[in-house]
Amino acid sequence: MLGLIQIVIPVFLVIGAGYIATRLKLFSDSGADGLMVFTQGFAIPCLLFAALARLDLGAVFDIRLLISFYVGASTCFVLGILGARLIFRRRPGEAVAIGFGALFSNSVLLGLPIMERAYGTESLAANFAIISIHAPFCYLLGITSMEIARADGRGPVDTVRAVVRSMFRNSLMIGLALGFIVNLGNISLPDPVWAAVDLMVRAALPAALFGLGAILTRYKLSAQLPQALMVSVLSLIVHPSIAWLMTVEVFDLSPEFVRSAVVTAAMAPGINAYVFANMYDRAKGVAASVVLLGTGMSVLSVSIWLWALSTLQP
Repeated sequence: MLGLIQIVIPVFLVIGAGYIATRLKLFSDSGADGLMVFTQGFAIPCLLFAALARLDLGAVFDIRLLISFYVGASTCFVLGILGARLIFRRRPGEAVAIGFGALFSNSVLLGLPIMERAYGTESLAANFAIISIHAPFCYLLGITSMEIARADGRGPVDTVRAVVRSMFRNSLMIGLALGFIVNLGNISLPDPVWAAVDLMVRAALPAALFGLGAILTRYKLSAQLPQALMVSVLSLIVHPSIAWLMTVEVFDLSPEFVRSAVVTAAMAPGINAYVFANMYDRAKGVAASVVLLGTGMSVLSVSIWLWALSTLQP
């Protein structure tokens, strides 16, 4: 178990370095904003582009893998909404924003570096298969549910426009789409282009982790801590449990697919949980608390899941 914690700790140390540096004013808020613009707008899209362009789609795009992950994500989304409505008496739109935190795992900023440290770079292929439809699926489900739930919601046509607009303005989606185009079109890019992309890729995850720590200084554990704890439990325990059950007991997938599904499902809610809540001005305090609390709790929970995965027969 100690060895597994040592796999996880370096990732969170980089996050912690960004957090402490920003708290101590050694790294400015404007610097944090610039770093996140670089990583989210350029470096990580390059990472996703390179991964999808080079991926053996036939080998990793297994519908059973995707069902295992997204059934768990959707279940946690529904449970989050029901918990917010029935236990905490939140309004429908607020409940959707809270449920979104249980839906959107931090699959890139946390999932990829932890998976890479635990199982090596070659283990990431199935992660990228999950990630390739992660943002479209989550935003489509979240935006549609919000528009149906809130009293001032849009009509069907405007809802579709909102979903499409969110997709095409998202640089991560653009990187994924271009990767698919290059892969499926069997397009050959010049070596200098790939060299430049690979330079960006090498900067993506460490810079993104440091930037994540810097951004976390802006969030606080609010008075709605019980609601944030509920969402964190759904994200860190319920979602990976469902992914494990589906991949192992229902579909009997290979250990490689089981690891990718469970590790990605076990990630804390990402900053997109707050972005979504802020987009609709619903339950922002809970969303901010979820990002901070879930990230902190995941230091231990991810280590436990890695230990559980180590018991799989090769």
